[in-house]
Amino acid sequence: MKLLDANILLYAYDKSAAHHEVCRTWLESAFNAAETIALPWQTILAFVRISTNARAVKKPLSNAHACDIVGSWLERPNVLVVNADDRFWNILRQQILDAQVVGPLVTDAALAALAIEQGATLCSTDRDFRRFEGLKLVDPTSG
Repeated sequence: MKLLDANILLYAYDKSAAHHEVCRTWLESAFNAAETIALPWQTILAFVRISTNARAVKKPLSNAHACDIVGSWLERPNVLVVNADDRFWNILRQQILDAQVVGPLVTDAALAALAIEQGATLCSTDRDFRRFEGLKLVDPTSG
């Protein structure tokens, strides 16, 4: 199972992004494969929040278009919305302590903990995830 970070989704839909073409191609391939694609609510919400924000992207999406895109993902048979389960807090707490995470990196630790709990590979272009012990990580932009 591949658990997606919002940055891949954002790059895939933002034609002005440096990693647009790589992430668009990678995402299309992932959505069309048999493997399960896990989308946590924090990833979905980040996509809608950032893709519609004129301060964050050159050509923001309308809220309706962003929601339609998310809806199209959720209709795919291999896409699953994942939530934290019983082991999440203990995994997150350990990641925060071991990686000495503070401030904004707590959100990254939460995504890493969710991927670990679910037995998923986290797919992200963010190098900050390398700090988390036991996390399987794929960066579509690294070749």
